Amino acid sequence: MYAPDATFDEMRAGDGAVRPAYRDYLNWYEDQESRFLMGKHRDAEIAFRRTGITFNVYGEDEAEERLIPFDMVPRIITAAEWRRLTRGIEQRVSALNAFIHDLYHRQEIVRAGRIPQRVLRDNAAWLPNMVGFTPPGGVYTHVVGIDLVRTGPDEFYVLEDNARTPSGVSYMLQNRETMMAMFPELFTRIPVCPVSDYPRRLAKSLAACAPSGTSGRPTVAVLTPGIYNSAYYEHAFLADQMGAELVEGSDLRVTDGRVAMRTTRGYEPVDVLYRRVDDEYLDPLTFNPDSILGVPGIMDVYRAGGITIANAPGTGVADDKAIYSFMPEIVEFYTGEKPLLPNVETWRCADRESLAYVLDNLADLVVKEVHGSGGYGMLIGPAASRRELARFRRKLEARPENYIAQPTLSLSTCPIFSRSGLAPRHVDLRPFVLVSPDGIEIVPGGLTRVAMRKGSLVVNSSQGGGTKDTWVLKD
Repeated sequence: MYAPDATFDEMRAGDGAVRPAYRDYLNWYEDQESRFLMGKHRDAEIAFRRTGITFNVYGEDEAEERLIPFDMVPRIITAAEWRRLTRGIEQRVSALNAFIHDLYHRQEIVRAGRIPQRVLRDNAAWLPNMVGFTPPGGVYTHVVGIDLVRTGPDEFYVLEDNARTPSGVSYMLQNRETMMAMFPELFTRIPVCPVSDYPRRLAKSLAACAPSGTSGRPTVAVLTPGIYNSAYYEHAFLADQMGAELVEGSDLRVTDGRVAMRTTRGYEPVDVLYRRVDDEYLDPLTFNPDSILGVPGIMDVYRAGGITIANAPGTGVADDKAIYSFMPEIVEFYTGEKPLLPNVETWRCADRESLAYVLDNLADLVVKEVHGSGGYGMLIGPAASRRELARFRRKLEARPENYIAQPTLSLSTCPIFSRSGLAPRHVDLRPFVLVSPDGIEIVPGGLTRVAMRKGSLVVNSSQGGGTKDTWVLKD
C-alpha cells in the first residue's frame, strides 16, 4: 500500500486524498493488472539498454558504464504550477545573463557593494580572455538548466544553476518517447504538453545567435570530447535530432579566419558551435596547452566575431556555489524585482561566523564544494558516519573558502513503480531553458531525477539516482 512519509507528497494529500494533478493517472493505473505493469517495467529497461542510454561513472574500477534507472510513473505538474515556475525561471535566467555580461565589463554589481570582489578573484571559472568582449547577440547562457526542489504545495526553491554545459535533456526526451511507446492510451486521455520539439527549438535558438556576418542558413555543429565522455550519448543524440554535425576537436581547424569542419566535400565553415567541452580544453593556444579536445586558435576567431560558441566561455562563473548564495541580490540588482523563486538558505564557509555555525552543526547540514558538480565531493550530514564528519571537518578548517553549507531539505516525493506497487521517493527537477536574441523559451517539464533508494535524498545519476518522465498538464 502506498504510504507517504512526513514530507510533501506530490500525489496524495495528508488525508490520503489524491491531488488533482494525479487524479486521471491514478484512475488509469488502478485499472491495470500488476502482471501488465511488471511487463512494461521490464520492457522499459530493455528499451533503454537497446538504445544505449547509459552514464559513465568516474573513479570506479568496475561498472564504469551504467544503465540509468528509469521509472515509468510520471511526475505530474499542473498548468497553474508550471506558469508560476516559468515566470520565476525566466526572471532568474535573465538576471544570470545580465550578471555575466556585467562581470566581464564594468562590474557594476561589485562597485555597488552587492557582491564582494573576492568572489570573482577566487573563482576558478573566471576567464580574463572574456573581459570587454560581448558574444554575438549579447547571449552568454544559450542553454541553461535550473535545478528546482519542492518542499510544499507552493514552495519551490532553486537548488543550483547550471549555466556552463547543462546535461540531461536527452534523457528527458527519451523518457517521453519511451512512455508514449509503452502507454499511448495515456496520452489520449490525459492532456500533456509535448517536449519532442526541443531539438527543433534548440536548433532555431542557436541559429538565431549566429554572428552578424553570417550569410544564409547558419551552420550549427556539436563539439564533443568523444565517446569516453559521460554525456556522449546526449551529444550524439542532440546532433542527430537537430540535423547538426557531431564533431570532435580533430575534425575542426582554423582557416581564413573561420573555424571549419571536415566534411566529404572538404572543410566547411561553422557559424555556431554548441560545445560540450569545458573551457579549459577549448583552445590549447589560450588555455590548457596539452588539450587535444579543442581547436587551436578558436578563441581568436571567437573574439573577432567569426563564430558563436554556446555556451559562451566564462559562463561557469555563474555555476559557482559561492555565486549562487548571492543570487537573491543578483536577481534584484538586474531586474529590479524580488526573486520569484527563492534560494535555499546558504552559509558561505569563507565567512568566519558562517564557518563556526557550520562546524557546530555539521551533522545536520549538507556541505558542497564551491566548484563541485554531479553529487561528488559533498557531505550529507544526517547520513554521514562519525569518521566522515571528522574528515570533512578537517577539510573545512583547511580550506573554508572551498565550501558552502545548506540545511537538509525535506524534498518532495513522487511515486515510483516497485514490486510491491507505488512507493514514494524524493525528487528534484531540471527544466531546460533556451536563450537567444529572440527571447527565452522553456520546455514544459524538464528532467525529473529520483532517488531510487527509500529514504535517500541523493538524486544524481552518478550517485545511484534514476529519472522519470515529467508531465506538465495543459489547461
